[in-house]
Amino acid sequence: MKTIFITGTSSGLGKAAVQLFAARGWKVIATMRSPEKETELTQLDNVHLLKLDVANAAQIDTCVQQALALGPVDVVVNNAGYGLVGPLESYTDEQITTQLDTNLLGVIRIIKAFTPHFREKKSGLFINITSIGGLITVPFSAIYHASKWALEGLSESLSFEFSQLGIGIKTVSPGAIKTDFGSRSMQTGQPHAAYGNMMEQVFSVFGKLWDPEKYSSAETIAEVVYEAATDGKDQLRYQAGEDAKAFYAQRLWQGAELFRKGIQETVFSESEVPIV
Repeated sequence: MKTIFITGTSSGLGKAAVQLFAARGWKVIATMRSPEKETELTQLDNVHLLKLDVANAAQIDTCVQQALALGPVDVVVNNAGYGLVGPLESYTDEQITTQLDTNLLGVIRIIKAFTPHFREKKSGLFINITSIGGLITVPFSAIYHASKWALEGLSESLSFEFSQLGIGIKTVSPGAIKTDFGSRSMQTGQPHAAYGNMMEQVFSVFGKLWDPEKYSSAETIAEVVYEAATDGKDQLRYQAGEDAKAFYAQRLWQGAELFRKGIQETVFSESEVPIV
């Protein structure tokens, strides 16, 4: 029986991934900030809950030690994260720091903590859940995008050295998911008069472009995570969801500059030129 360690499993993609891997015979170590509040995952066979706030460096070390005490780990999925939305001027330093601690530094620390284990057994796989926002950008999400683009660069660079150690690393980049991300996993900066009308226009345009009825389910994205964990391919990036695939394909086809100008024209003109 293989073992997978997954962060951020209290809801959404993380919970769906736990349920999927457990149903397919894996031992799952599911981590979350408040495992004592979880009732659904505790009913599953071969699921172990551990307390972990990925923004807490000391907790990471403790949690990894607890996980390895349960036996060898084969796959680590760095899923925990959230979005910070708003103009850069509106963020407090604490908000910026927490965003980077959660989305980036927590991932780095978890990878560093598990690497000796994978290196010694000459096998193991890291899967970093990034976002289509790690491959393209939109306005008013600069720090969120910074964290996700950093994960893509981190993963690609590590893939070189890890390949010589028998360790794999992959990224899964979901598009929009039918979860409570918008209410549970998103924060905004303080209102700022200089950007009010601009933000209203941008959110209005994207509200028309992204139809919630077309979002991918968490279960659909979890299937892509399972594919990445089990296909045995030497492949770094997996886009998850038809919207993510379409946006990334268009960026590659148009080139970075033309794609960026298309986004700008779409969100800041009244013509509402479709992105895809």
